[in-house]
Amino acid sequence: MEIITEKEKKRAPANADQRAARIGDAFRPLEPLPSNIYTATLLISIAIIMCIWAVVSYSGIVRPAFFLPTPTQTLITGIQMVQSGELYQNAEASLIIILSGWAIAAVVSIPVGILMGTYKIVEAFLEPPIDFMRYLPISALIPLLILWVGIDEKEKITVIFLGTFFQLVLIVADVASHVSKDLLDSAYTLGVSRWRVLTTVLIPATLPGVMDALRITLGWAWTYLIVAELIAADHGLGVMIMESERGFRTDKIFVGLVTIGLLGFISDFIFKWLHPRLLPWSPRLH
Repeated sequence: MEIITEKEKKRAPANADQRAARIGDAFRPLEPLPSNIYTATLLISIAIIMCIWAVVSYSGIVRPAFFLPTPTQTLITGIQMVQSGELYQNAEASLIIILSGWAIAAVVSIPVGILMGTYKIVEAFLEPPIDFMRYLPISALIPLLILWVGIDEKEKITVIFLGTFFQLVLIVADVASHVSKDLLDSAYTLGVSRWRVLTTVLIPATLPGVMDALRITLGWAWTYLIVAELIAADHGLGVMIMESERGFRTDKIFVGLVTIGLLGFISDFIFKWLHPRLLPWSPRLH
């Protein structure tokens, strides 16, 4: 017979209280979460989504043939597309367009945004045209882009560029404008020149926010994929989805959507992994 000592009896309520405290801490604002609990919660979220999809499709609530393919049907179609090379070819074409347009937008917008957020005269000069352009729907610009750029890959890259550039400029400008003025004043007190204050104080202080802005706008770039591949595109995930829609191939549509989601998830993970390694001074890490 197992004998429970008085010490173990006292320890049991204490352990229960500790578990309750850990659960309570998870719902405290801005409280860090242990990595194992974070990962478990993430997996539970994915499992719930998959269960809902499976129940709705397998039960026949929604007709799987035309409206909602089952997870099994989607997986089989995806494997077939991987084996034929169709999925890889389309994903590669879309990645080249997305990353090219987004990278060009980042290279141009980051310095412009930092200057806008740092110097009011630059903000007054650039903010009106940038604000005007960011409200224009990209699809409305396609006829002009065809006339100005053509219908080759440059037109598609330009669509991604325009879809991310103006938003990214304003986000970076907002990040730069919120750098603590006490940091700059402290540097001036130590006799640091204006140029060195800009390069060694202000820009490093903006980089954590810039990294987050790049992560967010890369996600926006994916939302412009269908628009970018709307005109005269031979390959790409957007083209594959549109062609599948015309043939009522919902399984291929889901393969395309899942592929885009996975590529976006991977890029998001890469940014989160790089953040503490490239920017150890980031306030998010302290």
